Order: sequence, then structure tokens, then C-alpha cells
Amino acid sequence: MSDSVQLPRWIDVGALPLLNLLLALVVSGLVVLAIGESPTKVVEILLYGAFGYEEAWGYTLYYTTNFIFTGLAFAVAFHCGLFNIGAEGQAYVGGLGVILTTLYLDFLPFPIMLIVVVLAAAIFGAAWSYIPAYLQARRGSHVVITTIMFNFIASSLMVYLLVNVLRPQGSMTPESEQIAEHLRLPFIHDIAAGLGLEMASSPLNLSFVYALVCSILVWLFIWHTRWGYAIRTVGANAVAATYAGIEPGRYIIMAMMISGALSAFMALNEVMGVQHRLLIDFTAGYGFVGIAVALMGRNHPFGIFLAALLFGMLYQGGAELSFEIPTISNDMVVVIQGLVILFTGAMEHMFRPRVTRIYTAWHLRRRAQEAA
Repeated sequence: MSDSVQLPRWIDVGALPLLNLLLALVVSGLVVLAIGESPTKVVEILLYGAFGYEEAWGYTLYYTTNFIFTGLAFAVAFHCGLFNIGAEGQAYVGGLGVILTTLYLDFLPFPIMLIVVVLAAAIFGAAWSYIPAYLQARRGSHVVITTIMFNFIASSLMVYLLVNVLRPQGSMTPESEQIAEHLRLPFIHDIAAGLGLEMASSPLNLSFVYALVCSILVWLFIWHTRWGYAIRTVGANAVAATYAGIEPGRYIIMAMMISGALSAFMALNEVMGVQHRLLIDFTAGYGFVGIAVALMGRNHPFGIFLAALLFGMLYQGGAELSFEIPTISNDMVVVIQGLVILFTGAMEHMFRPRVTRIYTAWHLRRRAQEAA
């Protein structure tokens, strides 16, 4: 009975994620109660810290930018039936492409450099994802295992390069030289000031606009091109795709390389936009959170944007929370974030069977009444 009626789109992409989120917040509230704090006060501080003033908005959208890129990256691979867990490594290597171009081609004017950097990040990230993609498509190696391994390889490679190759002479800090000031992505508050608008300073920069552009491009590519259709066909049923004349290996490689390029764009925000240099572990777990963002957003760019905004709120509001309530440490904030990831990502189908049964019973009863 539960499989006889398909859930409408608004339940699948709206009601179910909302139920999972509400359950995560309820469980988080119980954790807060267990340490003797008020859940309502925690929610107030969380929301105020994320949206209560201009600077908070800037930080929230800055975190959101990273989650949009990594969420889109996971979604493109997922539509092809792939579970890409390598966004961290792909972003790391993408950061290498960003820093090499900005340091060694610093004579280029900013508009040309921006195009070059975007291409470099995409090429480096796509190249890093190509090897796991090839192993999956041509050798049958599972992409989950290979992408996890490549995260560690990328981390070790970056440590070596930052300590032995890119570290400025005379410095003991494992980081690269700073990007020239005229090649840095402009902050949104500086752009606003140039237009005569006053805005509080924050790390939010031009890469947020690029993240929105990428969302539109991914939507067009996946749902409005023959390549996107082929990717979704392979993800739905590779055997049927083969009978339809679609070669799965080709589109597995294509989807993974696009996914790697999108992951690498996170380096635009972090390296070129905020840090202005390549740092060890600048990815800070954004790639793994992007998995939950994509799953919660049902792998659709609009849903990914909303989920990314939610996690941006949790990151920024959580920082305010740990400052305002000393008993809620950073570790406790991570627990709350982890509960949201658990219920919206790993346990996203928990309510689906029951909701499907309820909707099916209602639908069949309505049809019976109409027939009568």
C-alpha cells in the first residue's frame, strides 16, 4: 500500500526535510535542557547571532557560500549515482590552483585574472577527481573508497608543499605568500561602499555571487541539457542507460569532474576572497557538511541554497551562542550541528514510510469518495 501512490513533490522536497529538521531541533533542545540551559533562549541567541545585525548576515552568507559549492558538487555526482566524499581533497587541490595562478601570474589585471583563477581552480579540482572517476568507470573501484583516500593524499600533499615549497623564505608558518592586493576578490561591503551604500564589514565577498551563478548553471545543466539527462539516466539505472545507447563510464567521469570543479570553487571564497593565502586545512570540514546540505536540499540547487543557508546560520549563530552562554562550548555547538546533519542527512528517510502510508490512505479514501 505504501508504494502504490507516489508522494507529491511538495512533500518530498518540503515537508519531509522540515520534519527531519524539527526532530533535530527537538533532540538538540533536550541536550540543552540536560545541561541546565533554556532551549528558547538558545534559539533566540542562535537566530540573533545569525541574522540579528548586518555583520551577522555577512558571516552567515560567507559560510553559506562554501556550503553552496560543496552541496552542488555532491549533488551533481549523486545524480549520476555516485557518492563523492572527496570534496575536501578536491577543494584543497583547487586552492593550489588558485594560489599558483595568483602568485605567478600577478602581472595580469584583475578581470583577466579572475577568469584565469576560475579556470585554474576548475581544472585542478576536476583533475583531482578524474582519477577516482576513472577507477570507478573503467576498473570498478568504488568511488567512496577512492575519494576518501584522495582526501588524505591531498592533505599530505598540501602539507608538503606549504612546508617545503610555497612557504615564504624566513617564515616558520606553513602557509603560502599573500595574494597581491589588487588580485583579491572584493568584499561585498567594499562594493557597497563604492556604490555609496554603508554596510558592516564581514568576510562576505564576490564569490557568493559566483555561487549563485553556479547554482543556476547546475540547474540548467542537469535538467535542461542532453548531458544532464544522460547523467540522471545513468544514476537511475546504468543497465537501462546502456541499452538506450548511453555509455555509463563516460558520464561517470564527466559528473565526477564537474563535481570536483565545483568543490574547488570553495577555494575562491577562502583563498582568494578571505584568507588571501593558502593555509593548511582551510577546507575546515565544509566538504563533508556539503553532503548533508545536498541531501537535505534533495540535490536541487534551490533546495541546496536553503540548506546551505541553514548550516550557515548554525555556524555563525553557533559562534554567538558559545560566546553568550559559557556553558555551551564550541563542542556543544558542534553536537547541535551534528544532530542536524544526522537527522537531515543520514536519517533523511526516517519519516518517509509513515508519511507515505498516511498520504496513500488519504489519497485512496479521497478517490473512493469521488467514485461514490
